[in-house]
Amino acid sequence: MYKIAILGCENSHANNFLSQIIEQKRYPDIEVVGVYSNEPAAAEKLHEKFGVAVASEPDAFVGKIDGLVITARDGANHYPYAKPYIESGVPMFIDKPITCDDDEAIDFMKALKAGGVRVTGGSSCIHSDDVRSVKEALLTDTEGGPILAGHLRAPLLSSSPYGGVFFYAQHLVQIMQEVFGYYPETVYATKKSETVTVIFGYPEYDVVGLFADRNFSLYTLTVQREKTAIHTSLTVDQTCFDREFTEFYELMKGGAQKQSYRDFIAPVFVMTALVRSLASGKTETVCRSEEI
Repeated sequence: MYKIAILGCENSHANNFLSQIIEQKRYPDIEVVGVYSNEPAAAEKLHEKFGVAVASEPDAFVGKIDGLVITARDGANHYPYAKPYIESGVPMFIDKPITCDDDEAIDFMKALKAGGVRVTGGSSCIHSDDVRSVKEALLTDTEGGPILAGHLRAPLLSSSPYGGVFFYAQHLVQIMQEVFGYYPETVYATKKSETVTVIFGYPEYDVVGLFADRNFSLYTLTVQREKTAIHTSLTVDQTCFDREFTEFYELMKGGAQKQSYRDFIAPVFVMTALVRSLASGKTETVCRSEEI
């Protein structure tokens, strides 16, 4: 039996994962020993619905679990929640945004790596069938020629009390990284009315991102190649939640971590550059830390 705890119950992930485990009984060898939230009402709702115990402190489960799920809405809470558990080496699921600061992200991954903590998480959107099919098409279609440009659209909630732009931006950023590569060099962002438009500069081409404030249902992706183009609306559904939790489950069973620690926090570097560009009105360089 694998024992897990969930820290941060304010978003849909905690509810969805508990439903998979307790209601749907998809993982009969997982026991949820408890949940914690700095918003007590959110944890209490899960107690009422699923019967899970509620802890009064985030470190209440140290030494009692085989895996840790961190799904706090505010990415600034993720590293502090994880710290007490790192020494135990238990695998972790860390929701987006991983954190909201470059230096903290680097320190976080250094600590996880030193502690032998295998990690998964980030944006659930990268598990979409459509994202996977576009990646596969780029790998297998040798006739299309080099990539000339890209375009993505995804939601944003720039006024979120949970870190502002950071709260939702990782969805578009990480879809882009999955398709075009995890390390764009520059970011230039502008805001007009209900949208934020971003030019992500890769060495050979640019990718344009359109963030539509509060429009949570529409994700699109376009890849322009020399001889062909791919246009698709992305379906972001239950499959994404299922696949990301399965990845975490496989870690608990001893599976290998699928991303390097450096790639895992690469979305943070892009998002901080985006926020800096919105403030400065200038093109900002993306951190490319080689320390990890």
